[in-house]
Amino acid sequence: MAERSTAAVDVADTSGDQPLTAKAEKATDDGAKPDKASGAEKEAVGTDDAAAAADAQPSELHSGHKLAKRYRLEECVTRLEGFSSWRAVDEKLRRAVGVHILPADHPRARPVLSAARSAALLGDPRFVQILDAVEENDLVYVVHEWLPDATDLATVLAAGPLEPHDAYQLVSQVSQAMAAAHREGLSHLRINPGSVLRTESGQYRIRGLAIMAALRGLTCDEPQRSDTEAIGALLYAALTQRWPYENDAYGMSGLPKGVGLIAPDQVRAGVHRGLSELAMRALVNDGATASRQEQPCTTPDELAKAVAAMPRIRPPETAFTTPPPYQRTQYQQGSYGQAARNPMNRATQPVPTPPPPLQSRTGKALKWCVSALLIAALGLGSWQLADTLLKQENDTSGSGTPQANAHHDTKPNGKPLKIEDAAEYYPDGRPQHPDQVRYTYDKDSSTYWRSMSYRDGPDMNPHFKQGVGIVYDLGAEQRIGGASIDLHYAGPHTKVTLYAAPSLSPSTPLGSMKRIGGADTSETVAKVSLDSPAKARYVLVWMTAMPYAPGDDYSSAGYKQAIREISFTG
Repeated sequence: MAERSTAAVDVADTSGDQPLTAKAEKATDDGAKPDKASGAEKEAVGTDDAAAAADAQPSELHSGHKLAKRYRLEECVTRLEGFSSWRAVDEKLRRAVGVHILPADHPRARPVLSAARSAALLGDPRFVQILDAVEENDLVYVVHEWLPDATDLATVLAAGPLEPHDAYQLVSQVSQAMAAAHREGLSHLRINPGSVLRTESGQYRIRGLAIMAALRGLTCDEPQRSDTEAIGALLYAALTQRWPYENDAYGMSGLPKGVGLIAPDQVRAGVHRGLSELAMRALVNDGATASRQEQPCTTPDELAKAVAAMPRIRPPETAFTTPPPYQRTQYQQGSYGQAARNPMNRATQPVPTPPPPLQSRTGKALKWCVSALLIAALGLGSWQLADTLLKQENDTSGSGTPQANAHHDTKPNGKPLKIEDAAEYYPDGRPQHPDQVRYTYDKDSSTYWRSMSYRDGPDMNPHFKQGVGIVYDLGAEQRIGGASIDLHYAGPHTKVTLYAAPSLSPSTPLGSMKRIGGADTSETVAKVSLDSPAKARYVLVWMTAMPYAPGDDYSSAGYKQAIREISFTG
């Protein structure tokens, strides 16, 4: 199944002990509210909950344990305050999932169950989706998406601050997603670099909506303002690689003590002015103000509108190096074979004028003689060739000749070729679903290998992914006449190219392979014809364009494709 990722979708994130603005021992406003307390009573409530959570220990769970005879636990990724989070396998749908498990008598079991069911009704693809929320026997467990191709923002920022376009996309996507959630009465209260993921296609996904606060027992009087400030802190960190508070958190240094909250463009040179002001408008809860004294943003909807009102920040253009100026050779400079005393003067030497063609009577006669000799030689050669062909036709019997057999060997015969083995091809080191490759030649059209969903399309963005594909082993070198590929998604458009590969290696450079054919289709079947007769043992099926398809149980909406069956003919 899917490999473990740094973005293992565990809503019980333990990085950072305190939330950004929600105070400890409070919960969400999504219908899973515990009784509120004030003053000294709040501390007592938190202490009682922690003690009760410690007493409510789940039954012994281990790798291989199954829930509902369907979800097989693989690896425990978090264990905290009486609940645990696991990477698991949905054996029914054959996919990786995440599972959060609490004892049924845990003090937060009912709020978590209610929060999970409320978040599941949202169905917004910008959030990590809740797949199931069940109370069974003595356990309460929540099943959610597992995103092996995503990386949490804390890991992304460890490499440095984001470019202005990437930071713009971050605040735009996250603010719009949280505005949609608050319209449905759902809040987060623990938005931080550990709860925001960036997928391989550049999309941002938010994990732990409502559930993270329910697991922690958090509540807040102004949830919209708290989530807005948290988004502002994300933008601040993305621009400066600094956490906008005095404490260090999420692998980033905090601001110097006693200085207060200063604008991002005063912390780091080269920060985009508009994004810097936007971060300060969102962080107004800590007394921040924008330099132009614009109104603060106190809700995600106001922040999303402020982002939309900004001039759009375009992505950086690809840098192309200018080729060096053309250098004329010594022959072109007219100095071939001459020892130039001053090399700097070579480029300025004039090219000698070629001698004029033969214009005298002798020259014209010579040209006529040469022309006549050429015509005679061509006539004699043609007569000899025709005589040889006639003799071969009389001496041999048509189809039994070696020449005829050789010609026959290069013609396709349409015979199906058996596929012995296959492997996914990913020279960039980022696979799709290698465990599903066998489904493309198992003679069962109900199973298939699928790609990830990408935001750009139908032609893939080479900055994120040049293509996806599979290498097939035909057992021995075979004559290949064509291929037929049964696809899962239709629409404009799928582009497939066949290459003769040297092996099943997933990292062989594409430039070292020979292109043997291709097809471009908007249907669910791609018929690939060859450019010329070819022989190969290993054949790479390489897709560089995929149609747009809506979300389903296996992947989110985007540009994607899946192969049900493939066959090669000789």
